[in-house]
Amino acid sequence: MFKNVLILSASVGAGHVSAANAIEKELLNQNAAEEVRHIDVLEYTNPLFRRLYGKAYIEMVNKMPEVLGWIYESLDKPWQNEKRRLALDRLNTQPFIKLIKKEKPDIAICTHFLPAEIISWLRAKGKIDTKQAIVVTDFDAHAMWLMHNYEHYFVALDETRVHLEKVGIRPETISVTGIPIDPAFAEKRDKLEMRIKHGLEKDRLTIIVSAGGFGVGNIELLLEALSELETPSQIVAICGRNKKLKAKIDKLSLEKLNNERVKFLPIGYTNQMDELMSAADLIVGKPGGLTTSEALAKGLIFVIVNPIPGQEERNSDHLLEKGCAIKCNTLPSLAYKIDKLVKDKERFEIIKRNIRHFASAQSSMKLVNTITQSVQ
Repeated sequence: MFKNVLILSASVGAGHVSAANAIEKELLNQNAAEEVRHIDVLEYTNPLFRRLYGKAYIEMVNKMPEVLGWIYESLDKPWQNEKRRLALDRLNTQPFIKLIKKEKPDIAICTHFLPAEIISWLRAKGKIDTKQAIVVTDFDAHAMWLMHNYEHYFVALDETRVHLEKVGIRPETISVTGIPIDPAFAEKRDKLEMRIKHGLEKDRLTIIVSAGGFGVGNIELLLEALSELETPSQIVAICGRNKKLKAKIDKLSLEKLNNERVKFLPIGYTNQMDELMSAADLIVGKPGGLTTSEALAKGLIFVIVNPIPGQEERNSDHLLEKGCAIKCNTLPSLAYKIDKLVKDKERFEIIKRNIRHFASAQSSMKLVNTITQSVQ
């Protein structure tokens, strides 16, 4: 058993934090450590850096995704630019460096490359002897995930394992476990029971839309496109903590979107996403690593719309290659593509079967088991 475990994430989007929460929950479930703490490393950086690192990312996602994609591809050069990047990160993460030196955890489990980079550097300088596990939270491993000092890497795919081996990561230190998701997503739940519990009709096609991933203007266009479905459907629009977005969609649903065939149900923040996904048939949206892994665990077909250039486009490639998704490049054809898929029962079942083969619902348990057995 570990004495002191630090799980380190960064609130750049929701995925890194969600993965860290899932690992924390599984460590506690297994009683694998005396003390487990999850820390958002951006809370231990200077305010300007925190704003640029976190909020600037969201701004680029919403307003300049092409620039974000260019940056992603430009920096994806293994073992290049690391000295300049490290110098900048060291300068801005002094509070975090002090924290790590003070805490001296047995192991740090990093779901973002920023804390992993700092810990690797501190170990190289002999300032700490903390063991490190690095958890890649997309299907591909970008060059920024590459570190010199670590005990173990956890990745989603065999292809990613091979890539890491080819760029110099020791083969015996890489485990393919899937992206860690909350253990609740591994629990079997009855679809009809979940629909009744959450006020959904039992016999309609049920589609989840992660509305928070889109700008207000874009989500309106997306929901308008879904309102044209011919298949009797109900759209569960997850708005998260964005109260203005929920109010906007509530108003749109009442005044414009709801019709005889398609009903809209906007939902604010919820901790029951596993139940809502259990009630659904499809998910429409951007294929972030965590959302995708949760949806696969619940057997949902992914309808990919507007993936962020870079990591989400690569996630899309893997989903399509594995036969687990369809992609819609133009919103005016979205309803047509979904209607066509639902009518083709054979194709629908083939995709569902592919999802069962590809999903990794037990990812968090596999990861924690490996850490406790191999990294002690």
